[in-house]
Amino acid sequence: MKIEIWSDVACPFCYIGKRKLEKALEKFPHKDQVEIEWKSFLLNPDQVTDPSINSLDYLSQAKGWSMPQTIQITKQVEEMAESEGLDYSLDKTVMANTKNAHRLIHLAKETKKGGEMKERLLKAYFTEGLNVDKEETLIQLGTEVGLDPMKIKNLINSDQFEEAVDFDIYESRQLGVQGVPFFVLDRKFGISGAQADEVFDQTLEKAWVEFSQEYSLEIQSGENGNACDMDGNC
Repeated sequence: MKIEIWSDVACPFCYIGKRKLEKALEKFPHKDQVEIEWKSFLLNPDQVTDPSINSLDYLSQAKGWSMPQTIQITKQVEEMAESEGLDYSLDKTVMANTKNAHRLIHLAKETKKGGEMKERLLKAYFTEGLNVDKEETLIQLGTEVGLDPMKIKNLINSDQFEEAVDFDIYESRQLGVQGVPFFVLDRKFGISGAQADEVFDQTLEKAWVEFSQEYSLEIQSGENGNACDMDGNC
């Protein structure tokens, strides 16, 4: 069974949603038969990377909130993250365009390290306050999960995987994705946002029932069904 997840590296609820899905999968009896694929989504494709601005500054300016009001609102998000075992430092985040980070995830997917790369980038952004659009940072983070640093450098200085990122975004529009995180289970069930734990549990079960029925065989029995058994008897 396949789960596709559209999310952005700079989305606070995407990291929280990731933890919620992981928690549900940990209890799921068929977790070894679940494949996860990370899909790109840019919340702000026109974002200009500016290390002098953090999430609080950006929200205050974009929403017209006072800084005390911004701190109060984002405190709720930090507490939500903390309940999932995450340590957010939104006052240290670096506002950055995330397209290069998404291209790096696509590179990592070639060696089945997409999930590791996604996790590392989220932690770098929300906990460590790193600039996830900076070449040196991306090389460092990619190397940590086992990618070739020269391949990362070549990626950043080219347009490699730009079409893949754009296609992910096109797919999200075709599916009607309005916000992230957005989880799609076998292209039959969707979860929008970091929902309550029971939503993940119940949707996994529903998707598995559909998946197992679709790929199970209906065996017809009859008198003339000649066959050889596993012991070699024919």
